[in-house]
Amino acid sequence: MLINYKTYLIFLFGSLAVSIGLQMLLPWPFGLIAALAIFIVFPLFLRNRALKRMGGMGTDTGSGGGGFFGQGQGVKYICLACNNRFKGGTCPRCGSKMKRADF
Repeated sequence: MLINYKTYLIFLFGSLAVSIGLQMLLPWPFGLIAALAIFIVFPLFLRNRALKRMGGMGTDTGSGGGGFFGQGQGVKYICLACNNRFKGGTCPRCGSKMKRADF
């Protein structure tokens, strides 16, 4: 399972407790700014951690970017007439424009 809800809830309530504690310790505008910063940084931290677990799509893994659907290779098509795999608008084998996307 990609998302561990127990860990997520622990981090969520932990950040809530820290932000409430900071609001009680710091003067008014600084406590609010610190609490907002925690709630902005927290999802970014969890996102980076989840992306690292997904297989190197994070920024510091050295994979050179990429994304979903083939990691930056582009979309390839399969011709519906002759079942040829190609890139572009028309099939180079039969010239048909009937195609489906292949991720």
